[in-house]
Amino acid sequence: MILFNIKRTIKGFTKDIRVYFLLFIFFGFFGAVLYNFYILQIEKNAYYSAQAADQLEAGLKDKLIRGRIYFQDQKENRIIAVYNKEFPIIYAVPQKIQNPSETAYQLSQALNLDEEQLKKLFSKVGDLYEVILKKADQEQIKIIESLNLKGVDIGQEPIRYAPFGNLASQVIGFVGPSAEDQELKGRYGIEALYDEELKKGDVDLVLTIDRNIQLRSQEILKNLVDNFKAKGGSIIVEEPKTGKILAMANMPDFDINEYGKFPLAFFSNSAIQALYEPGSVIKPITMAAGLDSGKLTPNTTYFDNGSIKIADRLIENWDKRAYGEITMTQVLEHSVNTGAVFAQRLIGPDIFYNYLVKFGFNGKTGIDLPSEIKGNLNNLKKSFSEVNFATASFGQGISLTPLELINAFSAIANKGFLMKPYIVERRIWADGKEVVTKPEIVRRVVSEQTAEQLTQMMISAVRAGKLAMIPSYEVAGKTGTAQVPDLVNKGYTNEVINTYVGFAPASQPYFVVLIKLDQPVGAPLSGISVVPAFKELTQFILNYLGIPPDLKE
Repeated sequence: MILFNIKRTIKGFTKDIRVYFLLFIFFGFFGAVLYNFYILQIEKNAYYSAQAADQLEAGLKDKLIRGRIYFQDQKENRIIAVYNKEFPIIYAVPQKIQNPSETAYQLSQALNLDEEQLKKLFSKVGDLYEVILKKADQEQIKIIESLNLKGVDIGQEPIRYAPFGNLASQVIGFVGPSAEDQELKGRYGIEALYDEELKKGDVDLVLTIDRNIQLRSQEILKNLVDNFKAKGGSIIVEEPKTGKILAMANMPDFDINEYGKFPLAFFSNSAIQALYEPGSVIKPITMAAGLDSGKLTPNTTYFDNGSIKIADRLIENWDKRAYGEITMTQVLEHSVNTGAVFAQRLIGPDIFYNYLVKFGFNGKTGIDLPSEIKGNLNNLKKSFSEVNFATASFGQGISLTPLELINAFSAIANKGFLMKPYIVERRIWADGKEVVTKPEIVRRVVSEQTAEQLTQMMISAVRAGKLAMIPSYEVAGKTGTAQVPDLVNKGYTNEVINTYVGFAPASQPYFVVLIKLDQPVGAPLSGISVVPAFKELTQFILNYLGIPPDLKE
């Protein structure tokens, strides 16, 4: 019996030891957790807060790692167009702010900010970073320093910066969030198209854009738009032998550094994203089709009565004149609508349509810019109406982009070869490797003989008009004054679009210039507006590039 009780006592004691042991393990573990929690939250709070601040500052600096974009000059010197520049930023660490309401009030009064918005930012418990003000100026920084508010600090944040503001803004685009997402990424232009490469930070882009030609183009375009109270306009300068775009300007434009202050419509590149009916500037293309197909020569004659009736449509000359017997060269000199119709009817609808396609008027040029649209030849393709083909011969009823138009004229200047236009000349990698864009021939559009004959016809048009003539240089070009279609009531409005396209020196073209002016006030004819502007820009480029004269005085 005694032995039994001893065994029972030992057994119970062993059981108690196990229970106590388990309790010891549990409370020991729990105590260790509490201790660590105490150390992390209280004793090391300052240490980890400082570490978080360091990480935040590093994060601000690493937030934007993006390759540079460069312009060039005539000597191929690189000129920075966009880079990452550090700007002062005022930010808050909400978890450090002890009195959100009071802090919000003081800041709102000092910096003229919305008090309620600040309260919302500061009420985010545990939040380590909220932007209060980007690109803070020196006065604002001094105010923050004098207030010495706990949880409100000044840092440096890298932001995409364009030293020339609005220079080639629609070509370059910008970096920022969108309405759909808050991710910082390339929006519009080169920034968007090359976003994946640029955001890695190990590649820079060198554009074909010449900074000085671009600057002069924008100045001339702005003066045109302002002087004629126009709705907008475009200027493109292209190197015909390669397809390089030396300048691409649009009005209205925007400041890359302040893009948020501009309407969404200003971001679109109308040189590649807006269609228009070109008007009489298309007449050289009609002649090119006739010359190349053997249907006419520069001296083919036509008797002009001042008008021609096709089906139920009466087509008249723009000046209401009747020129009598004239050659095809004289048709271009005087921009005779009925002469263009005569040429088109000699050519025939199939051949005429095929040449428009060969010149690239129904497809994209393939330029390295996003969201390019293609021309519209649907009036010809769908109906094969005799009237539609007749009006298309002088640029009505078909539509195209300014880039498609200048690229077609570049083919004439380039002895009949159509080039693929491009705007990024080289990509430079961090290891020094360079990838250079090679000029690409799309196709031969017309023969060299046709291109030469047409160039001479366009030279005659410049001489006849006189306004685009430049001393010591031969210039080839053509005007266009197109009525703006009435999309509501059909037909055409009284508004016009003026265009001039030309190249120089005509004997060996270095560049082609297109100037387009949308709905100018008081300038119904291109000779009043875009032709003098063309002359001014062409003279500048000839002098700037040091191109020798091709005429002997």
